[in-house]
Amino acid sequence: MNDFPGFMKNKKNLIDAGSQYTDDIEGYVFDGLDGSQMAFWTCYADRISRKHTHEYDEYFVVVQGQYTLKIASKTIVMNKGDEILIPKGTPHSGSRIAGTRTIHAFGGTRAERSKI
Repeated sequence: MNDFPGFMKNKKNLIDAGSQYTDDIEGYVFDGLDGSQMAFWTCYADRISRKHTHEYDEYFVVVQGQYTLKIASKTIVMNKGDEILIPKGTPHSGSRIAGTRTIHAFGGTRAERSKI
């Protein structure tokens, strides 16, 4: 597969661009009853994710492409199938190449939906 299935990309779940740390990517969010969220992102061009932190844990897996994570004093190159847990309060940033798709699970509310 080179894209997420259509049901995962319902425009009602589109993440607002102002709620992302990476410019010009497409993301969709799903909410858990406990306040957690899952997000699915596709990057269509090489992009950089600004340094940020969360007040909850973040888990993510690379589905396709490559994501280079900068966390603490480490640089971790993540490829298809690689996964990581980022503990709450940990500053991190990164970059992704065009065609990268990732799935993220957040222990809190991370993203706002676009007002379409």
